[in-house]
Amino acid sequence: MSDPDRELNFARTILGERPFRDVPDEEVLRESERLLSEWMSGEARLERPKLYDHYALLLVALVRRVRELEARVTALEERA
Repeated sequence: MSDPDRELNFARTILGERPFRDVPDEEVLRESERLLSEWMSGEARLERPKLYDHYALLLVALVRRVRELEARVTALEERA
């Protein structure tokens, strides 16, 4: 059972001991959504200074997802 008063480190909670390149974007997005939802609803406490610093983890996953989707749209447009 986790301590409800313990502040979680956003990136460390998602990454564990892995380098960020070893964590799939899907996992980063899923766990980011979970942690941020729990934080906003008051179910979890996050280290606030670290939260802002570690938004980069989420932003990198989102940028990669946007690039992937743009490439898929371009490919579909070229087929049409």
